[in-house]
Formats: sequence, C-alpha cells, structure tokens
Amino acid sequence: MPPWLWMTTLLLSENFPPVIGGTPRWFWELYRRMPRSAVVIAAGACPGDGAFDQTHDLRVHRVPLTFANPGAFSIGNCKRHGAAIREIRRHVRRDAVQQVHCGRVLPEGWLAWRCGAAFACFVHGEELHSMGTSRELTWMARRVLRATRCVFANCRHTAGLLQRDWSVPESKLRVLHPGVDTRRFVPAAPDAAARAALAWSGRTVLLTVSRLQKRKGHDRMIEAVGMLRQPFPSVLYAIAGDGEERGALEEQVRRAGLTEYVQFHGALDEAALLHAYQQCDLFVLPNRSVAGDFEGFGMVLLEAQACGRPVIAGASGGTAEAVRAGETGLIVDCTQPAALATAVTGLLHDLPLRQRMGAEGRRWVEDCFDFDTRASMSARLLEIGDA
Repeated sequence: MPPWLWMTTLLLSENFPPVIGGTPRWFWELYRRMPRSAVVIAAGACPGDGAFDQTHDLRVHRVPLTFANPGAFSIGNCKRHGAAIREIRRHVRRDAVQQVHCGRVLPEGWLAWRCGAAFACFVHGEELHSMGTSRELTWMARRVLRATRCVFANCRHTAGLLQRDWSVPESKLRVLHPGVDTRRFVPAAPDAAARAALAWSGRTVLLTVSRLQKRKGHDRMIEAVGMLRQPFPSVLYAIAGDGEERGALEEQVRRAGLTEYVQFHGALDEAALLHAYQQCDLFVLPNRSVAGDFEGFGMVLLEAQACGRPVIAGASGGTAEAVRAGETGLIVDCTQPAALATAVTGLLHDLPLRQRMGAEGRRWVEDCFDFDTRASMSARLLEIGDA
C-alpha cells in the first residue's frame, strides 16, 4: 500500500462554508466524504462560522485568510501573512499534517510554501487572469506552481491553460471536476406553492444562479429578455445571487423598462435555492470572457441538470465540460444577446425537447458527477485514504 494512504491532509482555504458559492460548496461536499482521521480543515474566519461548525464533525480550525489583496510585499500584508503562517504551522504540528491542499494558488499556496509544507493547489480557472495582473502576483504564482507537488485543475480547459501559459508540466496536473449531491438536487413536479413563494406564479421562468460579476453575463441576458418579452409575454428572468454588479444591473433593467420581466432574489437560502432550480423552466448561465476573466467550470450547471432542468451556457472557459451540448442543453455565444434570445426561443417553443434534455441531464450527472459515487476516485486523485 503506498505511503500516502496514511497521510493526514490539511485543506487550507479561505472559501469554505458558511461562505456561499461554488468553490466553498465543492470543498464541503468533497472533504466531508473523506475519512475523518485523514482530513483537517484550516478555513477562513467569517461571520456565522461558529454556528456552522457546530453542525458537522469535521476538524475545522478558523484561520485569518482574508487579505485586501494577495500580494506579499506591502508592510500590512507581510504582517498579516506572518500571522496566518504562524497559525498554519501550529495546526500542521498539532495535527501531524503531512500534506496541505491549497484552495487557490494565491494566497493559500503562497502561505503553504512559506510554511515549508508539502502542498498541492486547486486551480479553478478564473483566477488565472487575476494572477497575471501584476508582476508581483505573476512572480508569486510562478514560484508556487513550481514548488507545488501537483495541481488539481477543475477541468481540461483549465489544465490546458496551466500548461500553455504557466509552464506547469503535464506530470503535475490532475483534472478533478466539481460534482453535485444528486440526493439533494433532485427533480420535482410543478409546485404552485413553491412558485408562488418565489413570485413566479403564471410566469415562464429563466433562472441564473451565480455571483453578480461581469463574466457571468447577466447584462447580456437582460438584453435578450428585451427581445423575448413580445413573443413570450409571461417570461421572467430570475437572478439568484449577489455581487458587485447588482447596482449596474438594476439600473440597466430600469432604463430598459424591464422591471416587470427581471427579478433580483439576492442570495437564496438552501431550501429556496432548491425550489428555484426545480421550478424554473430553463436554466441559463450566460457566461462570457471579459478582459481575460472567464468562467472556470460552472457547478450551478450540474445542480440545474441534477434537478432535471435543460441548461444554456456560454461558449467560454470550462462550461462546455459541464454540459453535453445538444443533449442536456446548449452552448451559445453569449457575447451576442440575439444568439441568447434565439437559443431560449427555440427551447421555450419545444416542451418535449426541454423534457428530453432535462431527463438526459439528470441521468448524465448521476452517472458522471455524483459526489458519493466519485468519492473513492477523488480520494485517489487527492492522495487521501479510501473514503
């Protein structure tokens, strides 16, 4: 039996529940399925973390991992990095940690490297752009990528960029797609009460679940809704999530006279989010590349398909690996609102096609992305003992 099967692994990540988002949800679902004796979590401190940590039996230490920027050489960051490194070293010693999994290259990978620990890094795709925005960050990232023992890329697209742009050798790369809890995300029959609670009664609902960022493409979908409201007077574009673009998007809706057709839910709780997936008519992630920033994978696409919903995603980044184009949904050039409107129109006019896509999407994610069935494979890729 290889020696690494006895390794104690520390996940070092600012992004971990109760933080909301695809990455913290992925890490939670992944590591909670690993052997308790083999896994320790050093997670970022955040509001509500104490209450959350009372709900599970993982060994979680809360560490100061939030920095105004990931750079290393300002006086303030040197001090904050030093404090975090001391905390991490303490947990490495106390828990007899033999390898560290870093939630990102920066700052987690940098901190692990400074600790002198054996470490590996997750790369989600979209951070590759930010790592190249300054000489300091590029230098730091290259140092980390050279020192890391392996890199867990969230899709083949990300792995290719790491090889091409960051000189990461193929021998260091392992592709580990995010997954979905198919026991939680399940199809459901139309539910008038659930739709009423979401203020969707009598509406044809297009749903996006994501942080409100430019690359997510909400603005292009809002433009497309302007083209859809005449042929589909009951259409409603429901946006679940919050973020820095909310004010601009609300202003766009107001100026376009679309307040009746676009609904901002903010961040939904777990029960409401599940109902939203189950009760929408079509799920859309209209992502595009914006100044080099792109969507790494798109876990929300798996969650929507697990709920039996057909999906539309942008032809950018790694989202094509989260959809079986033409079978579970469509991949569309989401830089063009007219292309989005055309794709939506075709699916809204063809209920049998939407039903077939939804059923096929459910089968596909059950077979290929279910967290429970992938746990042993993930453990081997991560070099953690059998789950």
